[in-house]
Amino acid sequence: MILHPLVEYALLCFTTLLTLVNPLGIAPVFLALTERFGTAQRRSIAKKGAGTAALILIVFALVGSAIFSFYAITLNAFQIMGGILFFRSGLRMLEAIVSRTRSTPAEKEEGLDHDDIAVSPVGIPIIAGPGAITAAMMLSAQAESYIHYGILLAAILITLIITYLVFRGADRLAVRLGATGMRIIQRIMGIILMVIAVQFIINGVTPILTAIFKSAVSG
Repeated sequence: MILHPLVEYALLCFTTLLTLVNPLGIAPVFLALTERFGTAQRRSIAKKGAGTAALILIVFALVGSAIFSFYAITLNAFQIMGGILFFRSGLRMLEAIVSRTRSTPAEKEEGLDHDDIAVSPVGIPIIAGPGAITAAMMLSAQAESYIHYGILLAAILITLIITYLVFRGADRLAVRLGATGMRIIQRIMGIILMVIAVQFIINGVTPILTAIFKSAVSG
């Protein structure tokens, strides 16, 4: 079945952002960081953290094209780089490993020394990590109209709303799914992300190889 280009772009935005933010995968990290807080405080941190991450991703989505133009970066090059980064992230998720790039022990300790840890490390880099920020920029570069930008912003907001809801019920979710269930879901998300990564690399390499082939034939 052939989907409408806008539907394809919407599905790409949503699945890419959801797998990279990985709410279920980072829920245990959120629980560990907020274990000394009560339920009301934990929910407040979840809301502010998700809001912070949404703001960060929206900003990078809106200025992504400008960054590309300023540094003369081609979409093909960024797709190849992003594909490699996403594949690595997906592989780590498949192996059920929490990414080291999300937060360092020093950042966690600094965050715990302050009452408000919602902005950092919860909002960034736990929710809005390097992979999600890269994805927002890459998807922005593929936007061809204001409708595409609207779809991307909607995908960001929906992803962060889901993240907030997962964090809000993280304690109950962890009990119901158990450690094994959480790992299984994380691995499934990793496989999906790796498939998306391979497609990004193919999309980036194909135009380059086509141009080289045409140049060789014409030469």
